[in-house]
Amino acid sequence: MAGFEREIVELLPRLRRLGRVLARAPADADDLVQITVERALSRRGQWRPGTRLDSWMFRIMKNAWIDETRARSRRGALFSPPEAGEGVGADGAAEMETRLAAVEVERAMANLPPDQRIAVALVLVEGFSYQEAAEVLEIPAGTLTSRLVRGRMALLAELGEAGP
Repeated sequence: MAGFEREIVELLPRLRRLGRVLARAPADADDLVQITVERALSRRGQWRPGTRLDSWMFRIMKNAWIDETRARSRRGALFSPPEAGEGVGADGAAEMETRLAAVEVERAMANLPPDQRIAVALVLVEGFSYQEAAEVLEIPAGTLTSRLVRGRMALLAELGEAGP
């Protein structure tokens, strides 16, 4: 496997995680990852070696998500509710508690407006710097910061935790 393809394979867990944040349902997230990988492979010539492949792939995913959301809204289709199938097969009280906390955070994230949700996902989940996330989203860093602050505040309020 060539280096480019290997790097894409290594990014799959992160792509799936971001896809899950955007699409909210596992099946939709998997579809979004597939679309992203297909687009990346077909547009390989547009990627500049020496730049961050993850940023480029996340930008492709963001654009694919926007395309899919627009297409679905035109067709009148909805994403599956986030609680569909959650907690199936969980064993043990500690694992169940962890799973329930994760579901609660996932629901809180799902309630964020899309622009705040993706900002929170890129910075707090994926660990991108503010500047890197702003570049992925193709917005000014100040706009990203504003979305991130509003998203954090909304998450804290929804999860019932004290804010700063």
